[in-house]
This record gives sequence, C-alpha cells and structure tokens, in this order.
Amino acid sequence: MTARFRSLGHPPDWAVLLVCCVAQFMVVLDVSVITVALPDIRVSLHMSASSEQWIINAYTLAFGGFLLLGGRASDLFGRRRLFLLGLALFTLSSLAGGLAQDGSFLIAARAAQGLGGATLAPATLSVLTTTFTDPAKRRQALAYWAATAASGAAAGVLAGGVLTDLLDWRWVLFINVPVGVLLFAAAVPTLHESTAGLAHRHLDLAGGVTVTGGMTALVYGIISAQTRGWGSAATLTTFAGSILLLAAFVFVEARLAPHPLVPLRVFRHRALTTGNLIGLTNGAALFGMYIFLSLYLQQANHYSALRSGLAFLPVGLMTMVGAMASSRLVARIGVRRQLAMGMLGAAAGLGWLSQLTAGAPYASHVLIPLLLAGTGFGLSVVPLTMAGTSGVPPTQAGLASGLIQTSRQIGGAIGLAALGTAAAAATATATRAHHDTAAAALTSGYDRAFGIAAVTLIAGVLLTALMPRPHHQPSHAAAATTEAKRTDDREIASTEKPPANPDGRNAARAR
Repeated sequence: MTARFRSLGHPPDWAVLLVCCVAQFMVVLDVSVITVALPDIRVSLHMSASSEQWIINAYTLAFGGFLLLGGRASDLFGRRRLFLLGLALFTLSSLAGGLAQDGSFLIAARAAQGLGGATLAPATLSVLTTTFTDPAKRRQALAYWAATAASGAAAGVLAGGVLTDLLDWRWVLFINVPVGVLLFAAAVPTLHESTAGLAHRHLDLAGGVTVTGGMTALVYGIISAQTRGWGSAATLTTFAGSILLLAAFVFVEARLAPHPLVPLRVFRHRALTTGNLIGLTNGAALFGMYIFLSLYLQQANHYSALRSGLAFLPVGLMTMVGAMASSRLVARIGVRRQLAMGMLGAAAGLGWLSQLTAGAPYASHVLIPLLLAGTGFGLSVVPLTMAGTSGVPPTQAGLASGLIQTSRQIGGAIGLAALGTAAAAATATATRAHHDTAAAALTSGYDRAFGIAAVTLIAGVLLTALMPRPHHQPSHAAAATTEAKRTDDREIASTEKPPANPDGRNAARAR
C-alpha cells in the first residue's frame, strides 16, 4: 500500500487524501453508528417507536437536503473554508446530541449534525477531484476515498455496538468530539484553499429551501402513512405539499434564480444524470440493509448491541475490499459493466436475506449473503462516484460532488421510510393472520424490506443501460479493453482543467 501511495502523487497530495478520507468516513459512520443504540435511547429518553425513526431521518434528511447547498458553497466561498466550517458544526452538534436529555433535543442535534455533514462531505470530494487531475491517479484516489466511505456504514454499526455495550449510548455521539478536534488540527495546515473562480458569490437559498422542504415533506408523508393511512387527508396534504415545493424548486432553478443551485443544463451529461438515478436506488438498498438487519439481529435473534456490531464486521471488510479492487477493475471493464455487476451481487445478497426466519443461525443464513452484498456495494461505489462527477467543468466540481452524495442520501431517507412502512404492514399482517410470535412477525416484515431493497437494486441495474456506451474496437478483446479504459478516462478528463492556480500546486505540476 505504501508503494501505491508513493506512485500516485506527492506526499502533500496524500496528506490531503488522508484528511478527506477520514472526514468522509466520520460523516458516513454517523448514519449507522446510532442504529444499534436505538433501543437504549428509546428507553433512556422515553421516546415512542415512531419518533425513534427521526433520530436517523433527521440526520439523513438534513444531510441529503443541504448537500447541494454545501457543494455549491464550497465552489463559491472556498473548499477549505467550508471543510473547516462543516467539521466544526458536526463536532459541536455531536457534543450537544450526547448531552441530550429528551428526544426532541436529540433529534434537533442530529439535524444539526446532518447540516454539518452536508457542508463537509461535498468539500472532501471536490478537494480530491481538483487535487488529482490525472485520470489514473484520480481513479485510485477515489478508490481510497470510496473504500473508507463505503466501509463507514459497517464500521458505524460495529462502533455503535461496542460503545453502547461497554460505555453508554451517549458515546456514539461523544466519540466524534476528539476525532473532530484532531481532524481540524490536521486539516488547517494540510488543505489549501481553492474556489471555482466564478465572478459571483451568489448562493441560491430559495432553491436550497424548496428542495429540502420538498424532500422532507415526502419522507414525512411516507413515515406518517403508517399510522394515518395512505388515503387520509393529512397524508395526502403532506404529499401535495411535497409536490408543490419540488415543482417550485424546478421553477426557481429554471426561471428565477440568476445563479441557480442546480443549473438544469448539468443534466445534459447523461453519465451524471443516470449516475444520480442509480445513486437513489443504491442508497435506498444500502440504508435498508444496515437498518433492518440490525433490527433483525437485536429484536428477532436477541443479539446484544456489541454482538450485533461484530456481526457487521465482515460486510464492512468486504465492502472495503470491493472498493479497493474496483479502481483497477473499472479501467478494464468500464463504468457501466462494473456498476451492473456490483449491484447484481448486492441484490443477490439482499434477496438471500429476504428468506430469513426468526432465530436463523448467523453463519449459514446471514454471513454468506452479507459477504455477497458487501462485495457488490464495494464494487459499485467507485464507478457510481465516477459517473456522478465525470464530464463537468471544475467550476461545477462541488455541485457534482453534492449531487451524487445527495442522491444516495435522499435515496436512503426515502428508501428507509418506504421500507419501514412496508415492513410494518407485513408484520401487522403476519400477527393478525397467523398469530405468529413477536419475533416471527417482525422477521416477516424485515424479509419484505430486504426483498424490496433487492428489487430496487435490480431497477438500478436496468438504469445502467442508459449510460453512455464506451466506444471500442470490436475486433480484438485486448483492443476493446484498452479503448474502454481510454473512453472512461476521457469521460473524466475531457472538460476538466486545473483551477486557476488555487494554491500554486497545479502550476508546479504543469512545469
């Protein structure tokens, strides 16, 4: 690994990579770190089962909803500045959440955490895409970044189990404080300031408010439908409000905003557009797997928080292995094929999990599908990131970074709400029709959630057919492989040039 690091760039570049990877790991980890602590939190803060969901959804919605604003702000006001600002907010809100004495305060702190993450996360990716301008070096840098990001969810479940069992649920939030302080101290001398070099610094707040409000209303409508009913006036009103807000967002971006948050012409890039659609399906399935498998292990198999966390260790390792291998594989087979292959593997693992029964042995019924799903998700994360950030100019690097991460997070939030509703309905049906035990009825719900998540990934596989096809020589396999690699490189590098001397390093490289 040391040899690879030396071969890819100068040590300062790899110091940048290390800081960005740790930051992204911390942000992704906090999506799942609190999962295994939910039963303890509910008891400690006297929360209901419905409000418990918002401990996760408050984070994912704020994170996903403000990623576009965060990405655009990093282009306008400086990537280093937004990195440090987001890290500070994330760290302070983690401290506040650990000190919470009631559920409402904790949910508010988690929303503030998500806002900090939405400022921090796109800065990490846009810093990398502007630092590593050579396509081959960028692929490997993205592989390291994606490996740490993809394994963060599994590491979060493990860390949450260890901290909850050995210390207290509050430490799943407190742990971010020392890590955040150390990372801030490392980032100050390591990161160099850069911007998109635009003539204006106008941030489209109207676009940010309408898209975030629309997504929040959509997720809230799906969650509340469990208790209010899908045809109730309150549910229909919430969905109508969501549609109006999202329509207002499109209108603002197309007609009113002088400098739109999301210039709609960016979706002319077919790889970017398709990559973001696939990101929705990928996020929904990934979030669903972690949340519902954690609940299955604890509520149907009666695992402790620590044992549940350890049960996720293999999926995290295989996700990291898959992501590390994908940087070389994608150069051989191309973005489209690798995305399809990875998601098919993950779908097979989730389909296998949809056959679980209460009390099923871990080694024979959980471990193997977890390994399969983890490898599949790992293989798909690098080509998904490449698709979502290729073909855009450096002035929109933060926007593209925010878009692809937004699609995954919003997909996760909507997917979690929809899968939770489907699981609750299946559990209620099993309880009424068959008088199942509580564990068996819950497992029926989790099985349905896994099955729907698998179908969602299959939809993502079908979407890969819409991605641009690499142009290659059909006569010889070797020539096809070489040309596919060149095509992928051109997709990334064709319109990108180094920013106008943001820190002196690009000029040095050119010389």
